[in-house]
Amino acid sequence: MSARNGATLRVIPLGGLGEIGRNMMLYEQGDDVIAVDVGLMFPEEEMPGVDLVIPDLRYLLRDPERLRAVFLTHGHEDHIGALPFLMRALRDHGEALPPVFCTQLTRG
Repeated sequence: MSARNGATLRVIPLGGLGEIGRNMMLYEQGDDVIAVDVGLMFPEEEMPGVDLVIPDLRYLLRDPERLRAVFLTHGHEDHIGALPFLMRALRDHGEALPPVFCTQLTRG
């Protein structure tokens, strides 16, 4: 999909497609990225010793300064549970934390 300025909008799923949980979608255009949901998934029985499964953040963390905002659709763990992991990773990269947009109910 192309915007009026010719920059292509890329939709990049980091989880949540074809599975229950780990919902995270990136929308990337030019040098800007927004994330919609940052969820976790609980492990399957065949994953002994694993407590949580989070989205693979490596793509986002290659250029973390591009992340402009995080939008949370609702407060279920499969949509918000990996947010602390993302924020910690951004902080560890020395980045300012992006604003997080959500409803008051989701914010808690």
